[in-house]
Amino acid sequence: MFKNFFLLFIAAAITLPALSGCGYNQIQKNEEAVFAAWADVEATYQRRADLIPNLVETVKAYAAHEKETLQAITEARAKVGQVNISAKDLSDPAAMERFQAAQGEMSGALSRLLVVAERYPDLKANQNFLDLQHQLEGTENRINVARQRFNASVQTFNSSIRTFPNSLTNNWILKLERKEPFKAEAGAEVAPKVKF
Repeated sequence: MFKNFFLLFIAAAITLPALSGCGYNQIQKNEEAVFAAWADVEATYQRRADLIPNLVETVKAYAAHEKETLQAITEARAKVGQVNISAKDLSDPAAMERFQAAQGEMSGALSRLLVVAERYPDLKANQNFLDLQHQLEGTENRINVARQRFNASVQTFNSSIRTFPNSLTNNWILKLERKEPFKAEAGAEVAPKVKF
């Protein structure tokens, strides 16, 4: 009897530390960090989408004949609203690509709007427009920071499911897939040309 108890004790002494090092809890924490970082990305994009109608209305008052640019922004905003990505889709490269493409269209439309603003000195001096422009600029910076934090969370998660011994836990128990990070848009390596 004492021998069985001793063998059980030895087995427990070996097994318990091995189980605590399997990474199960850490993988779960890392995946939750990815979901939280994604929620921050969505929140910053939502902030931008909420600011756009105010910006468009302010510009409309000064540049009524710039309908094409204003319509492009409105359409881009509508597309952004249609391309939703859930936490479940973070492992799908195609879904991430569609989301990034819609956001890229929005960024391009906003850039064209700011060029329109340069043509109207009264608009540039309007305090409402300046406030909105600063808010939008701040939002774009927040989007960039949120993307970077998301990518860092994705890197941590992806590393945690691919390194030993966590990879065994993931392969045998969790079966989680790698998450997709944000990637640079095609042509992003070329600096934009500014013409006056």
